[in-house]
Amino acid sequence: MNKNSIKSWIGGDEGKTSFDLFRTMILNDYKLAKISRETSLLGRKEVLNGRAKFGIFGDGKEIPQLAMAKVFKNGDFRSGYYRDQTFMMAIGVLNVKNFFSQLYAHSDLEAEPVSSGRMMTSHFGTRLLNQDGSWKNLINQKNSSADMSSTAAQMPRLLGLAQASKIYKNLRNLKKTHKMFSHNGNEVAFGTIGNASISEGLFWETVNAASVLQIPIILSIWDDEYGISVPNKYQFSKRNISDLLSGFQRTQKENGIEIIRVNGSNYMDLTKTYVQADKIARHEHIPVVIHVTDLTQPQGHSTSSSHERYKSKERLEWEIKNDGIKKFRDWILNFTFKTDTGIVQKIADVDSLDKIDVEAKEYVLQEQKKAWEAFQKPIKNIKNEAISILQKLQDAFPRKKWIKKYIRELLTIKQLHTKKSIFRIVRRSLFFLSKEESYHKECLIKWFKKKSHKEQENYSSHLYSISEKSSVKITEIFPVYDKKNACKVVDGRIVLRDNFDKLLELYPDLLIFGEDVGKIGDVNQGLEGLQKKYGESRVFDTGIRESTILGQGIGLALRGLRPIVEIQYLDYILYALQIMSDDLACLQYRTKGGQKSPVIIRTRGHRLEGIWHSGSPMGGIINYLRGILVLVPRNMVKAAGFYNTLLAGDDPALVIECLNGYRIKEKLPENLGYFRTPIGIVEVTRIGKDITIVTYGSTWRIVHEAAEELSNMNIYPEIIDVQSLLPFDIQNDIGKSLKKTNRLLIIDEDVPGGASAYILQKILEEQNGYYYLDSPPITITAQEHRPPYGSDGDYFSKPSVENIVEKVLKIMHDR
Repeated sequence: MNKNSIKSWIGGDEGKTSFDLFRTMILNDYKLAKISRETSLLGRKEVLNGRAKFGIFGDGKEIPQLAMAKVFKNGDFRSGYYRDQTFMMAIGVLNVKNFFSQLYAHSDLEAEPVSSGRMMTSHFGTRLLNQDGSWKNLINQKNSSADMSSTAAQMPRLLGLAQASKIYKNLRNLKKTHKMFSHNGNEVAFGTIGNASISEGLFWETVNAASVLQIPIILSIWDDEYGISVPNKYQFSKRNISDLLSGFQRTQKENGIEIIRVNGSNYMDLTKTYVQADKIARHEHIPVVIHVTDLTQPQGHSTSSSHERYKSKERLEWEIKNDGIKKFRDWILNFTFKTDTGIVQKIADVDSLDKIDVEAKEYVLQEQKKAWEAFQKPIKNIKNEAISILQKLQDAFPRKKWIKKYIRELLTIKQLHTKKSIFRIVRRSLFFLSKEESYHKECLIKWFKKKSHKEQENYSSHLYSISEKSSVKITEIFPVYDKKNACKVVDGRIVLRDNFDKLLELYPDLLIFGEDVGKIGDVNQGLEGLQKKYGESRVFDTGIRESTILGQGIGLALRGLRPIVEIQYLDYILYALQIMSDDLACLQYRTKGGQKSPVIIRTRGHRLEGIWHSGSPMGGIINYLRGILVLVPRNMVKAAGFYNTLLAGDDPALVIECLNGYRIKEKLPENLGYFRTPIGIVEVTRIGKDITIVTYGSTWRIVHEAAEELSNMNIYPEIIDVQSLLPFDIQNDIGKSLKKTNRLLIIDEDVPGGASAYILQKILEEQNGYYYLDSPPITITAQEHRPPYGSDGDYFSKPSVENIVEKVLKIMHDR
């Protein structure tokens, strides 16, 4: 290599020759590669010696990740998976002590800033939020969305992370208001995925959408030829992944993606490849896929298996010979550089590299010990406090020999791996002392409650937003109607359309997209004419690909935009349910408030006719989606109010509009965009005294019709519209109603034991409603099967007015 090529590759610097800079860079990279490898090796040992539960590491992928890190800039985002430790170290957001703290599940944010011990090892991310839940300046830091274990699940949000750059580039009015999120749209979204995971549909859906959208993505495929024990020949049809992707290759006539294949142990080629990819993605906004081949996995998939069980002797020998760090070392030792004066220079000799090897190993061991000691310290403190109180209890109850036994048990534990072992002894002590009275027992109870509260914070906080913008903190604003003139009565869809119009005016960062959303304004015309008014950058169509529609929303919201993504029918949520559950619902929780994605998912469901267009699978939804608000408005004014509330807040939410409500007439409020439906608050829509009927969504109208008939029989139901399933009745208003009526009937369109069972549990257990009942609580639901097509099928398979009247009469007559 000559001087000019080195200078063009790394640039010059005052006071140093280009080769000096080049040598320093190479040796720093080699040392980091060795540190990462030693971290993997020691990490596996820590699991096998019982100090940690499970280990999965990035060994064998070090060299390409060093190359990728060279082009990763402030403001860029990563959406990767659990093999990227070298990359995270290289961009400066992960150190060895952090890594081992996560391995030990240390529940301290300072020690383990990714998840505070909630995610297993090698699940990376950066903190995008301040402690109060407000956004950090993301353009001044290197960013990574939080990893997941589910294969290819990192792909859908990659779309949104990249599309945000295109949005910021096109919407110049956001340049000042959103300067902490983007610098003129110059950011690139970097994705990583393993070779076997490209078998997942999410991968192909994402690559296809990226090709259509033409957005700045650099997607690296780490190819070590195995998916756990299953080789590539069972994963996909072609010999090479890049050949399989060739149909997406851009041409002079058609858009597409750029596909580059590179050997994963060739340091120079890798670096040039990523520089080339960065120019294409960052400056041309063209997605690039880099297929990194010939990688190894020296320790196998994870600590749960050994690759000697499924790899041939020849393959294992090949992996040793072609180990990336070994080949990098050989390249360094064989590299020569001839100066202009004819002097031959080398990067390093064997002794220099051996010294780096030793230093790397010693450093990792030192940092691991620090992490272990820091992890042990709070556990030892808890143990010592528990022993102190138990010793005082022993003095108070000298005949209770079991106390001495428990103290001895705590004292003899040399290495405490868990707080669980201490808390079990304390709780058992309280069991045995349940009939005793003692000051020291009260001290133990007080101590236990205090520590339990702390552990609750450690392991169960941040499921929902706790910021000042938390949606449950936003107060209700009532719709305002023209009292002097007759209120304007319109189709429900017009309420939504005009409200969305106002929201797009009020929130310049609001984006609305999905199938048939743009040109025709959604299948029910709730967005009619809005693309023409606000442009295709803000209201736009997508392909039929629910998972990546949702992923776009997640990524866009992670970058400070406010997307409303439309899933055309509630039944189609099933396509996106994994991403909603694995990524969005637990994002704030798994990062302990470090990341948020306040995406709003708009859909429609409940009552209509047909097996695939009128479902109400609410039981599954509310159980899979804890962490997402689930809102079930009875009409379009209520739905519009929810959208207004959500855009003032920062929680992700699913809003399910009534599918049969778009043509029902409603009053059009004057304060569109400003009135707000409260979240977590039920509404009593009919006051009564004989029975409390709880419902939501489309069945609300049926319940009111039944109530009219019942009133003619001198039975006066109190009707409560739940409005919000997650969260549910935070003021316990249903329990207050039961104190008056003493009877409970729950009605919805889900299957038996679905959302009605959830509602029942909330009322009976959490609100103590059981104590106010004079008769058994009853539920009316749909049948167990999906709703058949046609009006008769609907009538005989879902709750009807007659069902409700009959059931109420039976409850009243059985009293």
